[in-house]
Amino acid sequence: MSLSQPGFGARLAEAYRAYGQLCVGIDPHPGLLTAWGLNDDAAGLREFGRRIITAAAGRAAAVKPQVAFFESCGLGGMAALADIIAEAKQAGLLVIADAKRGDIGSTMAAYAEAWLNPQNDFGADALTVSPYLGFGSLAPAVEAAQRYRGGLFVLALTSNPEGQQVQLARREQEVAPGASSASTVAGHIASQVQQINTARPAPDGAAVGETAVGETALGDIGLVVGATTAPLASSSGIDLTAGRPALLAPGYGAQGATAAQLRSGFGSAWPQVLVNSSRAILEQGPEVADLIRAIEASQAELR
Repeated sequence: MSLSQPGFGARLAEAYRAYGQLCVGIDPHPGLLTAWGLNDDAAGLREFGRRIITAAAGRAAAVKPQVAFFESCGLGGMAALADIIAEAKQAGLLVIADAKRGDIGSTMAAYAEAWLNPQNDFGADALTVSPYLGFGSLAPAVEAAQRYRGGLFVLALTSNPEGQQVQLARREQEVAPGASSASTVAGHIASQVQQINTARPAPDGAAVGETAVGETALGDIGLVVGATTAPLASSSGIDLTAGRPALLAPGYGAQGATAAQLRSGFGSAWPQVLVNSSRAILEQGPEVADLIRAIEASQAELR
């Protein structure tokens, strides 16, 4: 890692221009491993990941390993994950570690170091994090992302229905006039991300997220907004374009959201969206050629 390299937002913007807005999930569900003729062990996980990387390289912007499936296989599973992250980066893919880490103080700093330091075994380009111990608890992760030119995707409006109980809860604190987006928990999270992306410079003095997708810029600190819950942002007064966060959108394909629904739901924020597809693509395996066809079909629909 060089401090002269662009930040995550800039790298993601470049990947959008080159490969489109698709992210392929690496989710080795035990049932999928069985369907692919692979064992639910380190060797099976490694082979599963390698086939997806082969299919996605040069065709998708990013891959997103779901960390839990590797953790469940113990030391061997985590060793397989380290290999997959390294191989994906070597293949030119951005890697988002879907670990949803959230803690405070030195513990959060240790999580960020583990997942964002490119010299570490699990060093990814970006990490999913949870702000529900208070957004300020993410400060060590934000600092690590800036130090290592990495990115964060902060859980905001997730696709699970029960998430709305917390995410759309009204905040008791007085909200300044015109700041309606901060009146809900998710709106407050979005406003905090906006402040980081617009106010904090990258280490070399360049603007955070400098490099455009079309006429827009992407910040290094992004949000997770489900493909099926994106309309809740506008109906709740949340401006997803403020600060130009990258928007990681799970829920396309097998979970029901179509490309047309994505474009409509995200509206003017659509150019910021990284669309994740997992099952809809992975169920077409195990042959790499079939995975490639599924990726290309998704890309065509998203364009």
